Amino acid sequence: MASAAIFSSLRRQRSPSMEAFLAPVDLSDATLLETLRSISTELAQSFSGNDRTAPFFQGKNCRSLIQKVQVISVLLDAFSDVRFSKMASTVFLCLKELYLLLYRSKILVDYVKGSSKLWLLLQNHSISGHFHDMNQEISTLLDVFPLCDVNLSVDVKEQVELLRRQSRKSKLFIDKHDDLLRFKFYYFLNEFENGRIPERDEFYSFFVEKLRICNVKSCRAEIEFLEEQIVNHDGDIEPTASVLNGFVALVRYCRFLLFRFEDEEGELGKWRRRKTKKGLITQEIGDTFITIPKDFCCPISLDLMKDPVIISTGQTYDRASIARWMEEGHCTCPKTGQMLVHTKLMPNRALRNLIMQWCMANGISYDPPENSDYSSESSVFALPSKAAIEATKATASLLVEQLANGTQRAKTVAAREIRLLAKTGRANRACIAEAGAIPLLKILLSSSDAFAQENSVTAMLNLSIYDKNKSRIMDVEGCLGSIVEVLRHGQTTEARENAAATLFSLSAVHDYKKQIALENGAVETLAGLLREGTARGKKDAVTALFNLSTHTENCGRMVESGAITALIGALGCEGVSEEAAGALALIVRQPIGAEAVGKEEMAVAGLTGMMRCGTPRGKENAVAALLELCRSGGAAATERVVKAPALAGLLQSLLFTGTKRARRKAASLARVFQRCDHGSLHFGGLGVGYAFAGNSGAPRDTSFVGDVAMQVSISVPVL
Repeated sequence: MASAAIFSSLRRQRSPSMEAFLAPVDLSDATLLETLRSISTELAQSFSGNDRTAPFFQGKNCRSLIQKVQVISVLLDAFSDVRFSKMASTVFLCLKELYLLLYRSKILVDYVKGSSKLWLLLQNHSISGHFHDMNQEISTLLDVFPLCDVNLSVDVKEQVELLRRQSRKSKLFIDKHDDLLRFKFYYFLNEFENGRIPERDEFYSFFVEKLRICNVKSCRAEIEFLEEQIVNHDGDIEPTASVLNGFVALVRYCRFLLFRFEDEEGELGKWRRRKTKKGLITQEIGDTFITIPKDFCCPISLDLMKDPVIISTGQTYDRASIARWMEEGHCTCPKTGQMLVHTKLMPNRALRNLIMQWCMANGISYDPPENSDYSSESSVFALPSKAAIEATKATASLLVEQLANGTQRAKTVAAREIRLLAKTGRANRACIAEAGAIPLLKILLSSSDAFAQENSVTAMLNLSIYDKNKSRIMDVEGCLGSIVEVLRHGQTTEARENAAATLFSLSAVHDYKKQIALENGAVETLAGLLREGTARGKKDAVTALFNLSTHTENCGRMVESGAITALIGALGCEGVSEEAAGALALIVRQPIGAEAVGKEEMAVAGLTGMMRCGTPRGKENAVAALLELCRSGGAAATERVVKAPALAGLLQSLLFTGTKRARRKAASLARVFQRCDHGSLHFGGLGVGYAFAGNSGAPRDTSFVGDVAMQVSISVPVL
């Protein structure tokens, strides 16, 4: 019999539980019959030939199946006059099998009614095959149904016998008209594949006249449905994810070609109403509104996993975190303590798809890692086809044209669509930038319209994730200054936060770090955002400051801008303390930075507090910062560090339980103690000199940036 799993990707509906496909053995005879009547009645009444709820495609197959169910309903009604005690056991077995058959029929009909038109078109042959399978199952069930054991009227028996003969003779039906439309859809894709763009009239005839996709709303619904099928794609389902990506790009192009920017006023109104409503919520609630599900967080970093992998013990971790754990020499599972049989990391595709769906639902960007070793057939991250790239180029040209020559509202909507298009896929980001969007988005950054400004800066952020676009942004005269201006005086919180995230993204290029730091107000505003921003704003600010700190010539700007005070204050803030300690560890390598940090009363206390209660990475950064403060801050700074309360015990703990780098830094700091004649400091009876004699002559590491434990990520909201 047909597997129910084929219908499990219902959109906007909850997939049926496994219990739905088990015969209800615990139901009484009367309850079983009542359940069967209920399902058959619901199916029979689901739609009629003239009902507006009838599916656009597969109508004949649906009607044929429901007509058969109506005859089965007559059979079930006839059982009301039959005494259960006189029924043979084979009758009840057949009724239980009928329960499964009717339930799967309902799922199939609901699947057809709930799917998009284009998806039904693409799945025309497959879904027609499922209907044929259901007909065959009905025929098989009626062949074995012991009608002779049930006292039924002649009329009912004749109807059932007629149904049996019809089901036995039924053949696979594929609507020729639907199939021609399917071929036409593939024809459009093939034209893009060959570098040709069909005429607008062809698209209008296909989408509007034949499929009745008549406005932006219906077109967007089709795109969203196809995108969800890509996320939920199984490798053995046709079309492949790569082909589906091409269809999505094609439909998106038609959405702008055919409907331009009509009906979008509603979208702007929704945004403004949402902003007004959000203003009524307290800042504290707003900051903590989205909670990451525990199963989506890495047990090591406690951050949202970007590349979940399974180790030999069956536990799942983020690839970067567990790889680092293994590189440090650990051979056990961090969570269970079990020995690792091997160090192979297996991608957890199912969890990764769930995380991506959750991110999409909550408006969080989820860009795949650059060097993921997922197999080529992985559906979510399939490489875009040539057709998809060509369609995206055509779409980008339409959007850029609106940015250049459209009305103010059209420009705003174009910026919003560019932001969404640039949200995923390096190819999309490349096409948009190559079409000339960046200089036009730069102009929109100064818009007095809050919606336009927010979308343009977020679009700039999404574009900057693609490395080649970083230079394109920095090469546009005044673009960096405009981004900083949004950071300083942006009209919405999201705009200011996304401007900070854009600076972080751009600062990944070493040559741009000094240029960003020298931009008027950039570092000062980042420091202010770190002190007073939302949880996400602080995260964006601290990661940007950390990146800027890796350039040695930026130390003076950090001091004079007040960034050091902000970083020290962030040591006690969950979610940003690791990055803050890492930035301080870099800053204090310079004498001017060490002097400034040494003057801060809470600096040493904050760093020792992290050594006590921080994460493994946070402890590593904190002890590194204290060590560098002693090395570069002179006698006064060293004295303050050495006299820190309970530091000896914290160092001893790190020497035995810290990461490899943390143990190395702790040993070096302990030797500083010894040179300061603090002989009373003793570590487990071994003495630091004995335990780390092999390191006593080690030269100072000159590439400290690599020793700072740092793993940062950007979360881009979709608004």
